[in-house]
Amino acid sequence: MAGFVQIIEFTTSRVDELQKLADDWRAGREGEPGGPVRGVFTRDRDNPNRCVNIIEFASYEEAMANSERADTTEFAAQLAALCDAPPTFSNLDVVEEWTR
Repeated sequence: MAGFVQIIEFTTSRVDELQKLADDWRAGREGEPGGPVRGVFTRDRDNPNRCVNIIEFASYEEAMANSERADTTEFAAQLAALCDAPPTFSNLDVVEEWTR
């Protein structure tokens, strides 16, 4: 299965606020086509202010269309405001996928 994954790594002391922001953004997109197909929010066990979001898209093109949406741009700005430093992004093509 081809796909695209975006990894967003950030540091924040405001994890609860950030999770609420993400919950609200997802709720506002409920039922709309496109956008992420799956997301995983992780928190570093050894450094609880370090978080990593793993966001999966059906394709690179869908990810880029999602990035261009006004609500996504606003969400990204609000996310950055809750971070202690600017988030970093990794854009990854899925080469292989497996499950156990």
